[in-house]
Amino acid sequence: MRLEKGSMASGRILLAEDDENMRNGLAELLALEGFACDCACDGEVALAMFRENRPQLIVLDVMMPKIDGLGVCKAIRKQDPAVPILMLSARDTELDRVVGLEHGADDYLIKPFGPRELIARIRSLLRRAQLTRPSHSTAAPVFRLDDLEVDARSLRARRGEAVIDLTAREVALLRLLYERPGEAISRDDLLDECWGRDHLPNSRALDQYISVLRRKVEHDPSRPRFIKTVFGFGYRYDE
Repeated sequence: MRLEKGSMASGRILLAEDDENMRNGLAELLALEGFACDCACDGEVALAMFRENRPQLIVLDVMMPKIDGLGVCKAIRKQDPAVPILMLSARDTELDRVVGLEHGADDYLIKPFGPRELIARIRSLLRRAQLTRPSHSTAAPVFRLDDLEVDARSLRARRGEAVIDLTAREVALLRLLYERPGEAISRDDLLDECWGRDHLPNSRALDQYISVLRRKVEHDPSRPRFIKTVFGFGYRYDE
């Protein structure tokens, strides 16, 4: 099923949700907000639609038949490291959220959720993806944190011969820390700069996201060198 608003569309979204009532309701909501929406009822259809239409953002339910949302997310990340992915799940545990982030999701929304929160997160993800494109930024596309070289264009980091795939938000977090060395950056500032000012702040979600990022880029995540915790406040990068 495809719902469109013609020239008013503000982006193409792939919505993968096996519950028909929820899928139809979300598709109507997205269409009313000006988005073109491609709808999939299972993971196999979602992957086929992704390859055919190359949407600007993907909304994935975690529990889907044939291929679950985590499998779809992982497969898409191999083909496109930059497209924003928002996961939907009825399971609200720290482990579930961390697993989703580790598979390449950019954000994680717990059911039930309000329509305004969903739209705010979608617009925030799209804006962040737009800002990380080199043509929209005067910032140097490549920057270094000690022995870690980060390339914002390819959404990858390198340490020696090792290549680390990153999401657009992970690059944004690393860049913010790089641009403000030695400065304690508050959780609110990190959320505002890397999630967007219309995103509903959630410090717990931020801490989980940082934990996933540390496992990717730190030599020893239990003793971080790049992303140090400033207890009760936020994080800091010391050169």
